[in-house]
Amino acid sequence: MSLKVSVIGTGYLGATHAACMAELGFEVIGLDIDQAKIERLAEGLLPFHEPELPELLRKHVASGRLRFTTSYAEVGEWADVHFIGVGTPQRTDGQGADMSYVDAAATSLARHITRDALIVGKSTVPVGTARRLEALLAEHARPGVELSLAWNPEFLREGFAVRDTMTPDRLVFGIGTIDSEAMLREVYATALEAGTPVVVTDFETSELVKVAANAFLATKISFINAFAEVTETVGGDIGTLADALGYDARIGRRFLNAGVGFGGGCLPKDIRALQSRVSELGLSHTMGFLAEVDEINLRRRDRVVHLAEAMLADELAGAKIAVLGVSFKPDSDDVRDSPALDVATRLFNAGAEVAVYDPKGNANAARRFPRLDYCDSLYEAVDGASLVLLLTEWEEFKALQPGDLEPLVRKKRIIDGRNVLDHAGWEASGWSVAAMGRRYPNP
Repeated sequence: MSLKVSVIGTGYLGATHAACMAELGFEVIGLDIDQAKIERLAEGLLPFHEPELPELLRKHVASGRLRFTTSYAEVGEWADVHFIGVGTPQRTDGQGADMSYVDAAATSLARHITRDALIVGKSTVPVGTARRLEALLAEHARPGVELSLAWNPEFLREGFAVRDTMTPDRLVFGIGTIDSEAMLREVYATALEAGTPVVVTDFETSELVKVAANAFLATKISFINAFAEVTETVGGDIGTLADALGYDARIGRRFLNAGVGFGGGCLPKDIRALQSRVSELGLSHTMGFLAEVDEINLRRRDRVVHLAEAMLADELAGAKIAVLGVSFKPDSDDVRDSPALDVATRLFNAGAEVAVYDPKGNANAARRFPRLDYCDSLYEAVDGASLVLLLTEWEEFKALQPGDLEPLVRKKRIIDGRNVLDHAGWEASGWSVAAMGRRYPNP
């Protein structure tokens, strides 16, 4: 393949994209301003957990198709297509997206690219960003160098990122020129030959696709959690309700799982950034429902804390609580805006002794909140516990049976924050079980 590819930003998105582009046969260079991160990646070491990616990284560092640098000059002289995959975190002074990393990447690329090239945005950005970046690129490009821009949003699921990159369920190309589309089709030739649907559109639509998808998923999760609040009050089976809804082809069953709510580095900050952006556009009421989606989600954390207080009654201060899972989802070590970690820290601040076990997330959680007791195994965490909280649905936890824990716990009490256990079976074994969507006395 003739095209040479660069990826700007080597975090979760960038490192995955770089390794997968190498797997597709391209020569790839990844750039980051963090020297320590670059050195680790050059040794084949990832700073985060993602299934299948470590093997792919080591394979192509060894093959020579993938290398890393901190030099924009090196990247600008070498690559034909430059993917921008830097972060757009929530601003510290509001709900909008912090665009400083994207702007810095685009400006630095423009100043260092020495020949005509295509710049492709993959970061999740507020609508209108691509049009603004076109002007920024034109302002900083070298004389005689033509820089084209395209927007190609990512749709990666943590835990499935390699699969989602190699065999995407759709590709979206926001293009400004026909040449941009041709180069993107060359980059994604393997997926297109396999029949992956492609949507070719304008910048604005391509920018909105990702935030619209995340807003819809967040709304669906909060929708079933709002009904969980109802069944917690009047009774009923939230799981059966979700199953019945899921049979309707217009609705579907996925993401209708009542639980402690969503978290991570995408859904929470993206729905807040969308609200902020539409308000800037004079449409302050258009996405107002997302504020309630966010609020419902946060109330689920309150519910778990209240359930713990109710189950422990006067025993909370000094009681040992075992928290199973602190990553925001299974198959990930990401604890950003994690409902599980939030609940664990709140119970600790209320006076409980909180023992945490997560198959992959302990280290990241300890960096954010080091005062919890992080355990090396599930059984260490539950030993002597007066209450067990299942807050991340790792397969290891879903497979638990009452007899696995009974010899270790002090009291047979459990909160199923993800509705993954056989509640009737646990109760038949003498356990007191609370869960999202089930009636339980409030404190």
